[in-house]
Amino acid sequence: MTNRFMEIAFAEARAAGERGEVPVGAVLVLDGKVVARSGNRTRAENDVTAHAEVAVIRAAARALGQERLAGADLYVTLEPCTLCAAAISFARIRRLYYGAEDPKGGAVDNGVRFFAQPTCHHAPDVYSGIGGTEAADILKDFFRERRET
Repeated sequence: MTNRFMEIAFAEARAAGERGEVPVGAVLVLDGKVVARSGNRTRAENDVTAHAEVAVIRAAARALGQERLAGADLYVTLEPCTLCAAAISFARIRRLYYGAEDPKGGAVDNGVRFFAQPTCHHAPDVYSGIGGTEAADILKDFFRERRET
């Protein structure tokens, strides 16, 4: 079961995949309103840090005129990596909702488990598996198409 915000994240993931980016999408919500949305942009921007989560955090901070995003919720299609988990923590995101787990590169419930570390200054409430099957299918389809061509 997904909600309308995760559906927006899925749309961003699909759009990223169509651009040749790894299909991960994210949306940042504050007070029930979408503040920013993006898919991965690492290739488009020649920037290894242009993950969907970082892109929406940057865009939301600019739109709101503040570096901290306390009270905001982040919806992302894939479990955030260490880079993104750190950005989520530093931005003081209130809640993180993510779709598919990432046993290889994830850093929330897998890998380093960033938010559980004593050096983590802020940990959001985390809700995993939101549309996880759909999120995983988007990624599997993308990589299958790459292998076939």
